[in-house]
Amino acid sequence: MQSIKVEKITVSFDNEVVIRDLSMEYRGNGLIQILGPNGAGKTTLLKTILGFIKPIHGKIYINDIDVTGKPGIVGRFVGYVPQITGSIKIDYPLTLYEFVKCCYILKKRWPRLRSNSVHEIIEKTLQDLGLPREKWNKLFNELSGGEKQRGFIARALVNDPEILLMDEPFSNIDPEGRIEIAEKIIELSRSKLVIITSHDPTLLLPHTNRILLINRHIYYYGEPHEVLKSEIISKIYGKAYVEVGKKHIHIIDSHF
Repeated sequence: MQSIKVEKITVSFDNEVVIRDLSMEYRGNGLIQILGPNGAGKTTLLKTILGFIKPIHGKIYINDIDVTGKPGIVGRFVGYVPQITGSIKIDYPLTLYEFVKCCYILKKRWPRLRSNSVHEIIEKTLQDLGLPREKWNKLFNELSGGEKQRGFIARALVNDPEILLMDEPFSNIDPEGRIEIAEKIIELSRSKLVIITSHDPTLLLPHTNRILLINRHIYYYGEPHEVLKSEIISKIYGKAYVEVGKKHIHIIDSHF
């Protein structure tokens, strides 16, 4: 059973403590949303879980294995979808199919599969993400924002990881595309542990098992009904938080 345990980590970035004494734990499949304003430490937390940043203090366990600062071990269990900006470019002329295939080949352990088996795995992954065959041989840089996002998700899923980390998966995606990606995330969370950072939790809220509200040294972790309270949200977002009526909360760059 997949699991994650973040145990009292303190993380420094550019000689400044960004996260202090943060703990969270979850076991099983499901969906965790990490919410907070820009600069709150959301991406830093993901990179720390991935082992790219080693915390000053504390430990991180994936499937009960200490993976603190060990990206090679994390990669056995975790797929990662980075945040995509509108200007993202791949500096070499890879097609969508090659973009996914190269990740599969790099991470696939011995023994290697036959080439036709590899093709079947990549084909199924692309189809599952709703990427039509006519897009497969298109250069990655020529794809739309939503198609690029699905390409990154396909790349993360092609090795069938137990846990998936996604940094702002709805950024630079049109409303219709957001709904399609949200449906895929919900589907994935039924068999995997999916952890995403987001500015807009609304689409996924009914399917969210835990929420981490974070703003650097302040954090709250629990079930949605436990942490999505006005007195807690105001501590995280400060003056950016406005309550409209009794049930509607508005954040300057978020919408609950």
